[in-house]
Amino acid sequence: MTIPSIGLGTFGSDHVSNEAVAKSVIDALQSGYQMIDCASVYGNEKEIGAAIEKSGVERDKIWLTGKLWNDMHGKDDVRKSVLQTLSDLKTDYLDLYLVHWPFPNYHPPKCDVSSRSPNARPYIHEEFMVVWNEMEKLVDDGLVRNIGTSNMTMPKMERLLADCRIRPFANEMELHPYFQQQEFVSYLKNNGIIPIGFCPIGSPERPERDRTEEDVSELSDPILRGIAESRHVHPAEICLKWANQNGIIPIPQSANPKHLASNLNSVTHDPLTDQELSALSKIDKNCRLIKGQVFLWEGAKDWHALWDEDGRIAK
Repeated sequence: MTIPSIGLGTFGSDHVSNEAVAKSVIDALQSGYQMIDCASVYGNEKEIGAAIEKSGVERDKIWLTGKLWNDMHGKDDVRKSVLQTLSDLKTDYLDLYLVHWPFPNYHPPKCDVSSRSPNARPYIHEEFMVVWNEMEKLVDDGLVRNIGTSNMTMPKMERLLADCRIRPFANEMELHPYFQQQEFVSYLKNNGIIPIGFCPIGSPERPERDRTEEDVSELSDPILRGIAESRHVHPAEICLKWANQNGIIPIPQSANPKHLASNLNSVTHDPLTDQELSALSKIDKNCRLIKGQVFLWEGAKDWHALWDEDGRIAK
């Protein structure tokens, strides 16, 4: 199965119940979605598995993505984690399995911004390659069809590509008109890696731990709103069109059937013009919303250390 052009995100932002997320999965599949983006840390894979079964949509018509959580980076934990996900989702394979973050630093559910995991540390390439080698074995054994990364940076990806046996199929990353990461996206495409975009409309309902005073939302941007008004659609639809036409697969989350339908419609009808795409390319504010403060280690100055912004892997 070819990866679809849009997926349904299933992170409930710590306030949407597992049952509501499960219902959104049924609604999405029955309205034409073919991709469901899951993660073990979201704590709702059992409900999603039951929802997929209830939807009546055949398994081979669904692209299922799962993610290895940060506390399962041990050599013997990778297989254990995917087997649990397969059991919860009631399937015998995943279409795509991602390493959720490139280090073993983790946080408990619904934590605040001050949370830190014991023994948190910066990226260590040798440790990551132990995880990646175990991910490759999952492909060899037919448990997953593709493997990939999430929340990577270009310097980390360069190290991975130099040392891996199976190259990452995709990298899931924050992407929206106010955070376009144009250089990294071009790098991924040039290396045959598909960019999957989370927070594609700016994640207005993200958890409190991911909010800072300097955050801004493109949904109120005058250029983006002007394009939306001229087309008589919500600005969120313009964000999704922007992603789709820039070779990015967006994974918006919604429990509202009307929003599910409009999100799907946005990537299948009425594409943006070249002039509109050009205008949107100029509104980038480099505004990262999911900064990852909870993954910091002792001695790290601030969240910028997570993202290798100077082109070097932070130590």
